[in-house]
Amino acid sequence: MPAHAQDTITLDTVVVEGSGGTGGETAGSSGEGGLRTDGYVGTEARVGTKTDTDLRKVPQSVAVVSKKELEDRKAQTLVEAARYTAGVRAGAFGYDPGFDTLYIRGFNVADTGYYRDGLRSLGGVFSVYRNEPYGLEGVTILKGPSSVLYGSSAPGGLINLVSKRPTDAPFREIETQIGSHNRAQVAFDASGPLAGNDNVLYRITGLKRSADTELVGSRDDRDMIAPALTLRSDDRNTQITVLGEFVDVTTGGARGYVSLTDPLTGFAVPSGLQQGDPNLRPFDNQQGRIGYEARHRFNETVEMRQNLRYQRGQVDTSYVSTGGLSPDGRQVLRSTGQIVDEGDGFAVDNQVQVNLDTGPLAHTILGGLDYAQADTRLAFRFGTAPSLDAANVIYGSLPVPGPTGPFFSDTDSSLEQTGIYLQDQIEYQKFVLTLGGRYDWLDTDSRSNLSPFTVTEQSDENFSGRVGLSYLFDNGLTPYVSYSTSFAPTSGLSAAGLPFDPTEGEQTEVGLKYAPAGLPLTVDAALFRIRQSGLLGQDSNNINFQVQSGEVESEGFEVQATASIVDGLNLVASYTYLDLTFLEGDNEGNIVTGIPRHQFSLWGNYEAVSGPLDGLGLGLGARFLGVTEGNDANTQPENKSRILIDASASYDFGAADQRLEGVRAQVNVNNLFDKRDALCNNGCFYREQGRQVIGSLRYRF
Repeated sequence: MPAHAQDTITLDTVVVEGSGGTGGETAGSSGEGGLRTDGYVGTEARVGTKTDTDLRKVPQSVAVVSKKELEDRKAQTLVEAARYTAGVRAGAFGYDPGFDTLYIRGFNVADTGYYRDGLRSLGGVFSVYRNEPYGLEGVTILKGPSSVLYGSSAPGGLINLVSKRPTDAPFREIETQIGSHNRAQVAFDASGPLAGNDNVLYRITGLKRSADTELVGSRDDRDMIAPALTLRSDDRNTQITVLGEFVDVTTGGARGYVSLTDPLTGFAVPSGLQQGDPNLRPFDNQQGRIGYEARHRFNETVEMRQNLRYQRGQVDTSYVSTGGLSPDGRQVLRSTGQIVDEGDGFAVDNQVQVNLDTGPLAHTILGGLDYAQADTRLAFRFGTAPSLDAANVIYGSLPVPGPTGPFFSDTDSSLEQTGIYLQDQIEYQKFVLTLGGRYDWLDTDSRSNLSPFTVTEQSDENFSGRVGLSYLFDNGLTPYVSYSTSFAPTSGLSAAGLPFDPTEGEQTEVGLKYAPAGLPLTVDAALFRIRQSGLLGQDSNNINFQVQSGEVESEGFEVQATASIVDGLNLVASYTYLDLTFLEGDNEGNIVTGIPRHQFSLWGNYEAVSGPLDGLGLGLGARFLGVTEGNDANTQPENKSRILIDASASYDFGAADQRLEGVRAQVNVNNLFDKRDALCNNGCFYREQGRQVIGSLRYRF
């Protein structure tokens, strides 16, 4: 009925608060876990400041890969998830199903830069934690030195993965997949209030996969179960979310190809010979996590938070390694190895946030004390394997016993890091000034379990800082400038028996962000220069030792546009120019291998929302990688530039028949034209992953 002014009734104010996003078809996320998105577009990410801050106010470049984008591209690994992000080199080592190796602004962040829900993901050398994209709400990437909030880390930045969390609205789905290399997978996800109590929410996510790969020495099997539980008070001022996960991954201990030396040129060349053998290939990686996120809001001014997690990983792998050809070229020479690696990690981050005004200045003050500890054991031994006929190589044709002799090396290592930090985000009219400082104490030790029993201990202390200034124009433009530092421990001893100092990184960044109000569109551009000093190089006075004589510089420009401005259309486009050069050390003046100067990528996905094509979705992506050096000495021929094409097609059956609402079929093809170009990276052991086809059928209810 039409409303009239005299019929107006004043109602009490109703406050609605959400937790964890919908988990369903809607594009947005409510922000629990420090991430808020709209389609592909990230609007808030806690990774940049450890506070729920509009990304326009963060004086560093931050990229977001939303759950919607992960689903559209059906990303199977962290490398696949990040491959369309500006400033990120994904796949520098070609196809490697055993590890997620990413470079940000030219620096490898796999060792110190992976975080899960804001806490460092600590593991061993091989018992590194694999992250299943199906269990993620999204991926956030902070570019540039970030020790001011996180402690020791690479100067390129860090990657934070946000776990799926319980939702207010009931949500359930089941999905099956089939694909290339005998791939078969089933996954499920369920969430909502527990027993109708909206103060107790649950979520449970699981997956089981069985698959071969294009490599004879590697499978791609995975079992994953991830329960989560949220408890909260009626007034929502107190909340605790428990997050757990167990993953059992089987890949391969020896992966990739054999690098040979051309006798005429002396250059490394790729060969068709592969590492590994089907008769001895399991790389069993079992990993588990359990922890919680707790917060209590005393009032509008003060809030306390504590994030805590314990995790454990175990690896036991036996493998076949191919060394090359015999002198007469008739036999393929091989050996075996076994690696046992176990790692335990504990991390806790205590935070106090105070929001207050001092005259015309608005402050968001964050103080914190965090602690991280890891214990690892690494042991390995070697054995022999029967050779193969080079004229008729048949992998798996001969039995291969695993090594049974004594361990060649058996070492226990531990790491402890304690840090205190303070940050103030000061807002005055349209200016945002971010100031932060942190002091760290870092202790590491290594103990040999074999004779001679040796112990190496090292202690480091370091101060890190960041200062940044942003200005928010009304039209959505935000220019900013920042300076930040980082450090990372350096293991080993000099010829004088003294421990090495930590490497140090510093960055100057000038950028421009565009995010118009009310429009799901962001454009981020940045100019940056990063210098890292204290890298190890060979001691010219004693070749058996190293000295800290190396320095590298990363200068570049990156721009990324992400948009969901038309119903059903999502786009992400990025370009990166990067000059990564050795300034000092053994390779002074050379370009660092594996990192292209030019990268460009574009992904678009359109889903018709009306008309005769209603329910149909099409996606298309292109990834251009420029030439890269073949080795750090720059003596190896360059890897040629390449363009890789990805595509997808989907159909929502609910558009044709309401009785089929929630049923969706999708086909994704990565590397559509099956380009398997070689990647020489201080040896020609790698190739691009070939064509991969995945068909999925999902039912949400």
